[in-house]
Amino acid sequence: MDYTEHLAQRLRARIQETYGADVEGLSEWLETPPDPKMGDHAFPCFRLSRQLRMAPPKIAQMLGEGFAPDAYIQRTECVGGYLNFFLNKGGYAEEVLGNIQRMGDRYGSGEEGKGKTICIDYSSINIAKRFHIGHLSTTMIGSALYKMYSYLGYTCVGINHLGDWGTQFGKMIAAYIHWGDREQVEKGGVAALSELYVRFHKETEDGKNPTLEAEGHEWFRKIEEGDEQALSIFSWFKELTLKEAERVYDMLGVKFDSYLGESFYFDKTGPVVEELKAKGLLKQSQGAYVVDLEPYKMPPCIILKSDGTTIYATRDIAAAFYRKATYNFDKCLYVVAYQQNLHFRQWFKVVELMGYPWAKDLEHVAFGMVSYEGQSLSTRSGHVLILEELLERAVEKAREIIEVKSPQLENKDEIAKQVGIGAVIFFDLFNSRIKDIDFYWDRALNFDGETGPYVQYTHARCCSVLRKAGGAPEGQIDGSLLQDPLAQALLRALDELPAVIREAVKRNEPYLVTRHCVQMAQCYNRYYYENQILAEEEDVRRARLALTDAARRCIRIGLNLLGIQAPEKM
Repeated sequence: MDYTEHLAQRLRARIQETYGADVEGLSEWLETPPDPKMGDHAFPCFRLSRQLRMAPPKIAQMLGEGFAPDAYIQRTECVGGYLNFFLNKGGYAEEVLGNIQRMGDRYGSGEEGKGKTICIDYSSINIAKRFHIGHLSTTMIGSALYKMYSYLGYTCVGINHLGDWGTQFGKMIAAYIHWGDREQVEKGGVAALSELYVRFHKETEDGKNPTLEAEGHEWFRKIEEGDEQALSIFSWFKELTLKEAERVYDMLGVKFDSYLGESFYFDKTGPVVEELKAKGLLKQSQGAYVVDLEPYKMPPCIILKSDGTTIYATRDIAAAFYRKATYNFDKCLYVVAYQQNLHFRQWFKVVELMGYPWAKDLEHVAFGMVSYEGQSLSTRSGHVLILEELLERAVEKAREIIEVKSPQLENKDEIAKQVGIGAVIFFDLFNSRIKDIDFYWDRALNFDGETGPYVQYTHARCCSVLRKAGGAPEGQIDGSLLQDPLAQALLRALDELPAVIREAVKRNEPYLVTRHCVQMAQCYNRYYYENQILAEEEDVRRARLALTDAARRCIRIGLNLLGIQAPEKM
C-alpha cells in the first residue's frame, strides 16, 4: 500500500468536491511532521492559497471537515495552514510487515528498469600502477549503483575502462629490456614494474642515458604497429596488473562485465575523426584539430594533437559509439572524479553536435577527493596508501576489536574480514559522493555511531534475538500491539526503504541508502532497549519478533546494495 499516493488521491477528490479544482501531483506536496505527535503525514495548504484565494488555515479546516476516516487513515487534525493525517497504526504495522514478509530478500526491488540497459564505467585502473585508496570511491560508488540499478530490474553493464595506452608503456618496456628480470617481476608484480618506471625517469633526468627517452617512444610506436615482441611484453604487464587488481576486487566483492580499455579503441578513433571532418566540426588550431566550443562557454575540445595522435576525448567518444552500438544503452554513467568535469562536458557536447540525440544519456557521476588522516595523497611524493594494504589493515584492526569485545566468537577471522572491509566501504559511501573524504581508522571502525560496524552489529543483534526465539513467527500478527511511537518510527523507516533506493538511483547517490541503514539501525536499537522482545504474552512476543525480523531483512538488503556483508554473529 502506497500511503502517500492513497492520501494524494483522497485529497484530490476532496479538493474537487469542495472547491471544484483539479490539482495534480499532490503526493509530492505531502510532508512528514517533525514530531510524530503532530501526525504521520502533513499536507501544507499554502500552495493552494493563491489558486483558491483563501487563507491556508481556512483551506485546511474545510478540507479536514469532510475528510472521512477509512481503513488506512484514522483521523485528521488542522494545525495552522497544515492538514495533518494520523494513520491507522495497527493496520499500518500489519501492512508494512506483511509486505516485507511477502517479498523477503527482494523487498524494495522492482521491474521499472525491465528492458532498459545501463552502462556504468567505474574503477578504471591504470596498467602497471598500484591500486591505491584514490580508486576506492570510483570503485565502490560504481559497484553500489550497479547493484541498485539491477535491483530495480535494469540490465547493467559494468565496465572497467583500463588506462592502457600512452608513451609511458613504451618507456616501461624499455626499462624492462634494460634492467628487468622476468622472475623478479613475476614475484614483485606491479610494485616491481613501478620501480622500473621510476628508474627509467631517474636515468633520463640524470642524463646517464640520453637515448633512453627515444627508446621509450620507439617501443610505444611498436605497440601501435602491432610488433609481436612489444605486444607480448605489454600483454604480460596487463596480466600482472589485473591479477593483482582481482585480489582487491575479490576482497571488495566487486565484479565487471568488461575490461576493454583505451587500447581497444585505438583503431576506432579514425571513423570519429572522419565523421567530425565530414560534418564540418573540426577546425585547425596551432597545428592541432579541435572542435570549437566557445559558443557553449568551454575551451576547444582537442581531437588530434599537432603530431596527429589522439587524446582521451577522442578515445572516449569512440568508446561511447562502441557502447551504444554494442549495448544500445538507455544511460551511460561515468564514475570519475570531479576534476574531470570539463573533460566530460566537452566531449558530451561534441557527441551532441555530431547530431546524436543519445548524447543526453551520457552522464558524469562525479565524486570528491580522498585523503588519509589529514594528508593528501600524492603518487609523486610517495604518500600513497595502497588499497590492498588498507583493506588488510582494516581486517587486522577489526580482528583486534573482536578479540576484546567477543573473544568467544566463532569464525573470528571471517567476521573480521566482513567487518573490516565493510567499515572501509561504509565510510567511503557515507556522504554525498561530491564531498571530499578524509579516512580515519578510529571513525571507520567504531562500533558506535554512524558507522558500518554499528549497522552490522544491529543486524547481528536482530539475528541473535531470533535465534533465541527459535526463529521468526509465521502468519499474521496483531498490528495493534505495535502502535507505540518507537515501533511506529521503526516501521516508517522500514517502509521508506523502497523509496530511498529509488531516490538513490534517480540521483546516482548511494549515500542515501548508507544513511538510511543507519536510521533503520538506530530505530531498531531504540525499540530494543525500551521493549522486552521475548515477552511472555504470546501475541506481543510474535508482534515484536516479526518487527525484529523485518528490521533484520531491511538492514541486510541495504548493506548488500552497498556491497557490504551482514554478519549474523558479532
